Amino acid sequence: MNMTHHKSGLRWLWLAVLAFILDQASKLAVVKLLPFGYPGVEITPFFNLVHVYNKGAAFSFLADQGGWQRWFFAVLAFAICGLLIHWLRKQSVTERWSGIAYSLIIGGALGNVFDRLVLGHVVDFLDFYWGRAHWPAFNLADTFIFIGAAMIVLDGFRSSKGEKGEKKGAA
Repeated sequence: MNMTHHKSGLRWLWLAVLAFILDQASKLAVVKLLPFGYPGVEITPFFNLVHVYNKGAAFSFLADQGGWQRWFFAVLAFAICGLLIHWLRKQSVTERWSGIAYSLIIGGALGNVFDRLVLGHVVDFLDFYWGRAHWPAFNLADTFIFIGAAMIVLDGFRSSKGEKGEKKGAA
């Protein structure tokens, strides 16, 4: 029996599965419980739960195109997930930070890809605003992708700071 996944970063893929399940469960609840459109349900003076769709990517990028973007974003997400899984496979089991980051991105990306391929759009429901200015609505998948990407950026700062310290100490 080959147990290499226990010695590599692939052991973090359970987190990708959890992120995917949480994303899909939250979207299903929104679709079943909230009427479509704004204003949604006010939770706080700056946050609503809404039921809206996005045929594009972040900030509705390319949403007004003829439908080709659905396939483009799906292929792009699969390619990125494949690359992240490859990197996870090459990692040591001790590289927790990047393993968690990659898994959050994979789970979030697959959550949005599922929506695109099955529904033809992504379900968004988190609506933050100030006065009449609304941030574009987003979902848990977007949140997981953002957190994972932020962790990678922070890891880059951490790594470069550590390398500088090592070089300084070695001189």
